[in-house]
Amino acid sequence: MAPSVPVSKGMLLPVSDSPRGAADESLFKGSAMTKRGAYAALAYMSCAVLLVLFNKAALSSYSFPFANVITLFQMICSTALLYAMKRWKIISFTVGEPWASDSGSLVPFRTILQTLPLSLSYLLYMLASMESVRGVNVPMYTTLRRTTVVFTMTMEYLLTRQKYSFPIFGSVALIVFGAFVAGAHDLSFDAYGYAIVFVANITTAIYLATIARVGKSSGLNSFGLMWCNGLVCGPILLLWTFIRGDLQSTINFPYLYSPGFQIVMLSSCIMAFFLNYSIFLNTTLNSAVTQTMCGNLKDLFTVGLGWILFGGLPFDLLNVIGQVLGFLGSGLYAYCKLKGK
Repeated sequence: MAPSVPVSKGMLLPVSDSPRGAADESLFKGSAMTKRGAYAALAYMSCAVLLVLFNKAALSSYSFPFANVITLFQMICSTALLYAMKRWKIISFTVGEPWASDSGSLVPFRTILQTLPLSLSYLLYMLASMESVRGVNVPMYTTLRRTTVVFTMTMEYLLTRQKYSFPIFGSVALIVFGAFVAGAHDLSFDAYGYAIVFVANITTAIYLATIARVGKSSGLNSFGLMWCNGLVCGPILLLWTFIRGDLQSTINFPYLYSPGFQIVMLSSCIMAFFLNYSIFLNTTLNSAVTQTMCGNLKDLFTVGLGWILFGGLPFDLLNVIGQVLGFLGSGLYAYCKLKGK
């Protein structure tokens, strides 16, 4: 076997930690957010918009009834990509590792056990989020998802005693008020769908808070945490879909070999990989609440594209007012974050 050639650090994809001795440059003078944090936030918002639309296309436009199978495909794709990039020395799994090693053990078993709470919360987050997309139209989905920030702030306070300033509380209150205003004429649309969205909000808050704790104590970077999630959650979800008969039903799905459906599914899997990476990056570089607020800001594009592509919600002035209030609240939070308030 030919000796391996060390790969320069510059060829590694960015992870959640800066090189030792290097300080992140602020976005601008006096800003509490670094440039890397801003890039991570923008990357997350772009990936999240595209993933919601691809998932909605598979579940609604093609009437694919198995959300768990989509989640399974996304995990398999993500794990395969991580393994290939690790072997090709494009990425590393641990903090401070200059290049991927040639050892057979990618992540020690003890470390995998240490990340078990994160992996299980990730599984609940993925399943609830995927199911919640099916039950409601895209505009109302994004409206109800904005209330996630309340659950996230609660989880951060319970786990880390994190406290926030009055302007931050004001921006959150404006977002929640806007969400209720927007949904005032639609709250009887689908009780099950709305309940699943709120379950997704709770699981999202738990997942983001767990990232902040486990991610900083395990010694793994963003890719390492994603790898552990795939190893733990993949077999569980495979067994679950097999027992329920979802895999067999997927084989008999009439659009399974349709080029359009296959493109949508492949795009969903690829975007899920980049979304998970950007979530880890954004949460560790910024915070769980900032990650949630980024989800609110990207809703502007999700709502607009969802209305155009999928419809499902007639024009309503109250809904528009609620959407605007939510965006103003998100903008206020972003301003406070940038100014360090």
